[in-house]
Amino acid sequence: MSELRPERKYDVLTFADACVDLIVTGDVVPRFGQVEQLVDGYLLEMGGSCCIFACQAAKLGLRVGILGRVGDDDFGRLVLRRLEQNGVDTSHMIVDPALQTGIGIALCREDDRAILTYMGSINALDPHDVTDDLLGSARHLHHGSFYLHTRLRPHMAEIFGRARSLGLTVSLDTNWDPAEQWDSGLHEALPLVNLFLPNEQEAFLISRRLNLDDAVQEFLARGVSLVAVKRGSEGASVYGGAGRLHREVIPVSGGDSVGAGDSFDAGFLAGWLRGLPLDRCLDIACCCGRAVAGAIGGLSGQPDWNTICRTVKAEP
Repeated sequence: MSELRPERKYDVLTFADACVDLIVTGDVVPRFGQVEQLVDGYLLEMGGSCCIFACQAAKLGLRVGILGRVGDDDFGRLVLRRLEQNGVDTSHMIVDPALQTGIGIALCREDDRAILTYMGSINALDPHDVTDDLLGSARHLHHGSFYLHTRLRPHMAEIFGRARSLGLTVSLDTNWDPAEQWDSGLHEALPLVNLFLPNEQEAFLISRRLNLDDAVQEFLARGVSLVAVKRGSEGASVYGGAGRLHREVIPVSGGDSVGAGDSFDAGFLAGWLRGLPLDRCLDIACCCGRAVAGAIGGLSGQPDWNTICRTVKAEP
């Protein structure tokens, strides 16, 4: 493993979209009229794209700091406990008694899911929470919840600009836009992004293109250096100055896909920040995403760096 540079406290800083996931499986389509129906099972686990990302990145040997807020409640304590158990520095997490910790209720069947979300602490960060001192303590800034961080969102271009001026590289995974507008300041922020990590559907909707190559060219034309696109069972592709690389994946079953994309992001960055070639970064990312897609919940399938080194050629 190549050495990660020690001159800053964190390899990666991210913004918490702190919540828990209640994952329900089986016959999950509700029938109103006071109908009671039985389901196959459930899992209560820490959720939030950035929180899941942070845990995977820490398991892959990165020094990870996270900034966010949770409520002074049992769900908030679960979030903090799981972050700490997975090696994430929570010293910048704020416990706010005025908040309820957010919750996402994922209704999962076969290879699809519907999610009901209560925001609570998910979007509780304010721009003034993001100080230059904190940004300057990291090598890299990852934002994995652009559309849900509604208080930060109007200021993200400015925050990315400050991060870049302080010497950080920046990655972005928007995740889904509940309003389905697919902008809200995103196009002002994209030129400040080194690595853009959408899934294929998000790439089409953000670019308003119907062909993936055309969509990616739109992002590259806006100044993004690299675009890594998650394509579900069809694998993943990375585009940049060297052209296009693609990796197929063997489909998995038995999981719920919660957090698979977030662990993909962490895997790609774990390679990229070590200076590994893009093909190895993509291999590591696909390995992480596939492992989580085959498990229940966003954390249980996450591999550590030793597992990655046994599974793919992750050494330089």
